[in-house]
Amino acid sequence: MARHQCFTTATNIRGNFCDPRSPWQRGSNENTNGLLRQYFPRGTHLSRISQSQLNAIALRLNQRPRCTKSAVSENRRSFIKCYTAGQVSPFR
Repeated sequence: MARHQCFTTATNIRGNFCDPRSPWQRGSNENTNGLLRQYFPRGTHLSRISQSQLNAIALRLNQRPRCTKSAVSENRRSFIKCYTAGQVSPFR
């Protein structure tokens, strides 16, 4: 945003920018943009969206299940079980 200072002053909303040479920050930004596009296609005028609609969308996005490091798929769990029982070799 070339005029982010004007925007911040006019709206009292702080903009968040990725740090230079930090591509891992842009990944989550792009993911968030994709999620928002499900609700707001390109060209949508956000001035026509009510605050209660925005709050409902934010709630839905914030309550989405997230994969964590401790989450293991059923297939992976079965493989680990067979591997530790000596039924599967890691070197096929």
